[in-house]
Amino acid sequence: MSDHQNDQPMSREWHYYPDLPLQNPSPFRWPPDPRFLLRWITHNWLSVSERVLMALLALMLWLYAYPDLERAQSFAPGWIAQTWLINMGLMICVAGGLHWYFYIRRGQGKRLKFDRRDPAKGNRLWTFSDQVRDNLFWSLTSGVGLLTAFQVLTMWLMANGFAPTITFAENPIWFLTALVLLPIWSAFHFYWVHRLLHVPFLYKHVHSLHHRNVNIGPWSGLSMHPVEHLLYLSSLMIHWIVPTHPLHLIFHVIYQGPGAAMTHTGYEDLLVRDKRRLALGTFYHQLHHRYYECNYGNQEMPWDRWFGTFHDGTEASTQATRARKKRMHQGI
Repeated sequence: MSDHQNDQPMSREWHYYPDLPLQNPSPFRWPPDPRFLLRWITHNWLSVSERVLMALLALMLWLYAYPDLERAQSFAPGWIAQTWLINMGLMICVAGGLHWYFYIRRGQGKRLKFDRRDPAKGNRLWTFSDQVRDNLFWSLTSGVGLLTAFQVLTMWLMANGFAPTITFAENPIWFLTALVLLPIWSAFHFYWVHRLLHVPFLYKHVHSLHHRNVNIGPWSGLSMHPVEHLLYLSSLMIHWIVPTHPLHLIFHVIYQGPGAAMTHTGYEDLLVRDKRRLALGTFYHQLHHRYYECNYGNQEMPWDRWFGTFHDGTEASTQATRARKKRMHQGI
């Protein structure tokens, strides 16, 4: 795959973009392709991928950091505060670390950066007239707060037998399968919640706060209105009805919280010695932040393709998206 960067500008819209039109990397393609599915599993779960790193981090946090379920049998300030502090530390380390590396240290310059601009300053559009401070505020207040609230409530439900739980020894096949399925469930949930947030009333009063981030950065991922946080994080309620383990819950928390910082980095990949070592943002979602009424989901689920909201990065898709946006927002 070739890369396009504006060392010699090839696009007025983008500093970098992958080969276009965007291809279909979803495992839910028809007819089924067993070889592609095997490559997808290998790439995501049998290599050093972002999901494997999140799973390993979840294991370490479950063993050594988060309170165990015995303490969660009753609501108490100690273990709740411990959970909040760990989540706060995770967000600061992941989002703050990515921001420091890419935007302060500029460790990669603008290589593989989609938008040529830096984060905005001096604009009253933003809380505190500063994009990064705005994103920090919303991510670390209602973002971490509500992420912790969902986690605490789920831990309490598990500890008291109100939510079904499993162990690896009891059901190793489902234990591993659930880990693989959680990101797919999150993608399914995200698409439909995201479509709801683009209903004009909710977009105007709720989702527009997140969409101020046209040029996204790590702190943009969890920067949302509190109502959007409630809807977005309700993905965690799957643990209330489907048998899982606290390790699955922690992995899901990382995927929904710090994981959002990774996917909103503004860069496609982390380069180490000029080689792509870790997938970060996708042009697919960057197109959504630029053109709004397209690519509501992510590349793993086929909903945008099935329901006619897929933007493949071409000018024809841009014109179709702008026409759809005009129709949706007439009279608003």
